[in-house]
Amino acid sequence: MAVSLTWHGHSTLALEIDGARLLVDPFLDDNPACSLRAAEANADCLLVTHGHFDHVADAAAIARRTGAAVLANFEIGQWLARQGVPAEQILGMNLGGRVVRPFGRVTMTLAHHSSSLPDGSYGGSAAGFLLEAGGKRIYLAGDTALFLDMKLLGLGGLDLAVLPIGDLYTMGPDDAIEAVKLLNARRVVPCHYNTWPPIAQDAAAWAERVRRETAAEPIVLQPGQTTRL
Repeated sequence: MAVSLTWHGHSTLALEIDGARLLVDPFLDDNPACSLRAAEANADCLLVTHGHFDHVADAAAIARRTGAAVLANFEIGQWLARQGVPAEQILGMNLGGRVVRPFGRVTMTLAHHSSSLPDGSYGGSAAGFLLEAGGKRIYLAGDTALFLDMKLLGLGGLDLAVLPIGDLYTMGPDDAIEAVKLLNARRVVPCHYNTWPPIAQDAAAWAERVRRETAAEPIVLQPGQTTRL
């Protein structure tokens, strides 16, 4: 199966897996790094890692317009229902849970981060996602600190890991290097950086460290660029 990943800046990712369109953490209209507008985005499935505004901002509007299924934790699912997303589109999950979708299997993984929703309500546990689809294993870390159990996620082999490097709110470049080592992924894409000055990072310098200090191939995308697996 053909698998591609497009980075739309910050933590917003679009994946296409044998024709199925996935959109991760849709933050488009207020994302200064993104040229794609929410009204133009198409998706068959939305994946939401946690409740912060810069990850859920456009989720409800896109889900209502497209009819996309939404995979998120239970609390985010309840919040989306209050935003008018039909209940039959929402699949509330929790850490360690797995579901099979037409494009493949999705596991909700641990992330060490906070999670509150834009209205201040409780956003449940922050998470990442492990996708087993198209003959590939893809780890989307979400917003997280470094944690040792990343080694377990890499035991089955990873074709691609998407990791935050911005620091301050997530792990920074040093800890992201250690994450690459624990995950033992073949390729790695950085995210959650350079959206605003507090998370400014030199992704090219980080990529050089990945090449020098790990066995992974770094792929630094500009917003709107695509890589194929």
